[in-house]
Amino acid sequence: MRLTALISGEVTGVGYRRYVQTQARALGLAGSAENLSDGRVEVVAEGQPAELERLLHWLRRGPAHARVANVDVQWSEGTGIREFHLY
Repeated sequence: MRLTALISGEVTGVGYRRYVQTQARALGLAGSAENLSDGRVEVVAEGQPAELERLLHWLRRGPAHARVANVDVQWSEGTGIREFHLY
């Protein structure tokens, strides 16, 4: 299963992507986190549905210095991503 999330709020320059990477790897998920030019962060993660739901909880929470305003989520079939990268 694949989760694609667009996170808005104060989520750049606060360690959000590294936080997501740490959480995703701990859950055994693969994918990526990328800062977008409009100030949002895009997260793509693949793995088991239960672990993706746990990651979604962490996406909504964010690290201590982040202020998450909104998380737009789309679900789709996985494509076989193997690792988690930051862009």
